[in-house]
Amino acid sequence: MSKIEYYSTNHCSPSVSFREALIAGQAPDKGLYIPNYIPTLSKDVIWGFSEKNYFEIAYTVINNFLQGEIPEADLFALAKDAYNFDVPLEQVYDRNYIMRLDRGPTASFKDFAARMMGRMIQYFLKKDNRKMLILTATSGDTGSAIANAFYGLDNIEVVILFPKTEVTDRQRKQMTTLHKNISVIALDGKFDDCQAMVKKAFADKDLQKLDLSSANSINIGRLIPQSVYYFWAWSQLASNADDKIIFSVPSGNFGDLMGGILAKHMGLPVEKFVIATNENDEVPVYFRSGSYKTIEPSRNCISSAMNVGHPSNMARIITLYGGQMDEKGNILKEPDVAKLKNDMTAFSVTDEATRQTIREAYNSYNLLLEPHGAVGWKGLHDFYAENPSYKNPYQLTVTLETAHPAKFPQEIKSILNIEPELPASLSQLDNKTEEMTDMPNNYEAFKTYLLKR
Repeated sequence: MSKIEYYSTNHCSPSVSFREALIAGQAPDKGLYIPNYIPTLSKDVIWGFSEKNYFEIAYTVINNFLQGEIPEADLFALAKDAYNFDVPLEQVYDRNYIMRLDRGPTASFKDFAARMMGRMIQYFLKKDNRKMLILTATSGDTGSAIANAFYGLDNIEVVILFPKTEVTDRQRKQMTTLHKNISVIALDGKFDDCQAMVKKAFADKDLQKLDLSSANSINIGRLIPQSVYYFWAWSQLASNADDKIIFSVPSGNFGDLMGGILAKHMGLPVEKFVIATNENDEVPVYFRSGSYKTIEPSRNCISSAMNVGHPSNMARIITLYGGQMDEKGNILKEPDVAKLKNDMTAFSVTDEATRQTIREAYNSYNLLLEPHGAVGWKGLHDFYAENPSYKNPYQLTVTLETAHPAKFPQEIKSILNIEPELPASLSQLDNKTEEMTDMPNNYEAFKTYLLKR
């Protein structure tokens, strides 16, 4: 088996090892790292996952991408330490399931990527006796997951940017109440502005001395761990080794979807990915029209973590299907559109439809969804409406529920008139002191802030 190297989607930077891609975050040419080939797992190995714990599946999947860059015993220990919480699969009706990715320490699916990535970065930095400054933009849950994953590490500082008016109180407090090596900036702008600042900082030669890296889904170390829960869901529910599954994926920056695409290319028998976005519908429009146009500024929806007008990971998806997209969203080479549409389809869900879905799911199935999971559930049923042959008792489907409903108490209460039960990870937030820095949407102000550190 030849060595996996990681190359830039912009094709103007040299290929690097996983370790180098993980530590760098973004390629020097502003592209995103992607493996030069995706390792495959045999049907027997994948079917055998049904007898494994989650962390054992994680070890196997991730080890295939690292190829010994972390010794197997060490990687196994990192995975076992990272994944010490449940991953419930909740049957709704027939073979339609909800996968609840909200049982980690910050009650968000981002824990799955952040905890493993944080441990791998810490592993490599300790080997090199090196320190690092992590920059992260968040539209909601990434920031808290990254803050939790890196909190208290003595060789890593973390700076998180979030759009000041577009996260919930609980999402904000999960970031702003930690302190120590975690600093938080409330930006007077949108998520795309936060993300653009982070990308610009990586390319700024004046900041190279700060030893910057990223923990956003632009980092390949976030994506590979996110492929694991697709294997987990299938392994727990499949009736045989050829049982094909449909995943409905609430999508904002498309890191979650990209993890699923990696799993499919590794051999997981996926029938289709349903891409479910909120009113930031640049990707559903692209699937329908063939024309990709970013949305500036992004539209503010109640599924706030998905308020993204240009998903970074579209560059990876376009590349994987034979095309090329630059960091600004310009398609320089068209992908294999037929293959793309064979593997996935895309739907946009309005806020009104999101609220109605939360109401109907609860009243019909006693199923409690938060806005992002509701977008996924609605996207699946929009897919069924267009493709009725898939709506049968034998088709296995899993919709990803990406955050705990208690992170959105105002919205849930206004729709259902109930107060979601708080998980332990959220129960003490209101009693903690917040610290954050307000900042205008100005790169020079951000640069000055970083240099003063």
